[in-house]
Amino acid sequence: MYILTFDVEEWFHLLDNDSTRSEAEWVRYPVRIYENMERIFRILEDTDTRATFFVIGWIARTYPDLVRRIAEKYEIGSHTMNHQLVWQQNRKAFKEDVSASVSLLEDITGKPVRYFRAPGFSIRNSEAWAFEVIRECGIEVDCSVFPAHHAHGGIPSYGKAVPSIISHEGMRIKEFPICTKEIGGRHIIFSGGGYFRLFPYWLIRKWAEEKSEYMISYIHPRDLDAGQPMIDELPWPRRFKSYVGLKGAEGKLRRLLTDFPFTDLAAADKLVDWANAPVIEL
Repeated sequence: MYILTFDVEEWFHLLDNDSTRSEAEWVRYPVRIYENMERIFRILEDTDTRATFFVIGWIARTYPDLVRRIAEKYEIGSHTMNHQLVWQQNRKAFKEDVSASVSLLEDITGKPVRYFRAPGFSIRNSEAWAFEVIRECGIEVDCSVFPAHHAHGGIPSYGKAVPSIISHEGMRIKEFPICTKEIGGRHIIFSGGGYFRLFPYWLIRKWAEEKSEYMISYIHPRDLDAGQPMIDELPWPRRFKSYVGLKGAEGKLRRLLTDFPFTDLAAADKLVDWANAPVIEL
């Protein structure tokens, strides 16, 4: 089972960086989301691939026409309203943020929002209440779990990265966790982001073949944008991770979608035997 998702963000929506932290900074940067989304639409059309798009509410409020276009052919989920790490918020602030994003996306598209992904996979064991919140906001399927230690979050106790049921304080929600590859004791995501751009395609393909039972890929529009400006304030390790491999990323994605039968979350949801899926108590 291969699932394709996109986190619909602008090129400057970088976490843990003061110069790109909030809307006050975002308005200073040039707009690239339209050309980057056009690129994604072409790739999906050329490869006849379905996908699910997790959209930031700020994007939806600023560019509602773009969200309507996505919704014409593809599923839309929430990526929060303002793209902030979950553990930097309390429960009340997080609920206000998620609720606002869900309401806005539903108003724009006229369709219910069933899916959610937290920015930076930033739900930890200590924020297990976040699953209660998103369920209260009408979310049925979550994709926020990084099942290992991670810079922005991570739930190492989750165990194997397979579709599961998360249970917390009597609440249950379906979970499609991100897949990782362990290298030297460190868990990395090779199916999207910086490591997707960094590693050669033959290695990504090898690892994808190993994950034929279940793999979920996540791509940002900026991952495919070789012409985006440099954010000078980034320290050099973040600069490397944010800009490495941009020129070859589109070609890699096209090959990946040609070599493997990717689909969206709606189709994947129907393939899972939820009655016998693992239950993860948090």
